[in-house]
Amino acid sequence: MSEVSKIQPKFRPMRLDDLDEIMAIEPQIYPYPWTRGNFSDSLNSGYQTCVLVEQEKIIAYALLMMVLDEAHLLNLSVAKSYQKQGLGRFLLEHMLQIAKDHQAANMFLEVRQSNLSAIALYESIGFNEMAIRRAYYPAANGREDAVLMGLAL
Repeated sequence: MSEVSKIQPKFRPMRLDDLDEIMAIEPQIYPYPWTRGNFSDSLNSGYQTCVLVEQEKIIAYALLMMVLDEAHLLNLSVAKSYQKQGLGRFLLEHMLQIAKDHQAANMFLEVRQSNLSAIALYESIGFNEMAIRRAYYPAANGREDAVLMGLAL
């Protein structure tokens, strides 16, 4: 039995009134978190969004931008106390289905080169490294490269 089935989370679209809860999670898991403006702009732009809730508490979330037949995963995050339980994979598989439902032919994402656990997750689903985006992310020592990954759907 997977950890995911033990906690029975539910999916729903992200709403503007979720942002207080999301803004409490972001700085706990990222040294350079998204801003409230990043999230509200994404919601106002009509991006595909999802939150994973357990007993009405947000435990994970994701945002997906659709452009023609391409899906770009912008953010996939799991609250710190819920990591390493299979929720990232569970949410990623859900976002892949959303992309397929929107007739996406490919999904792309960027991930910090140092985020080895996320890279391993993406590779286990079938994503492949396509390129390195130099100095893509802010970092304590200046900038960090991102790995651009893609998956044919």
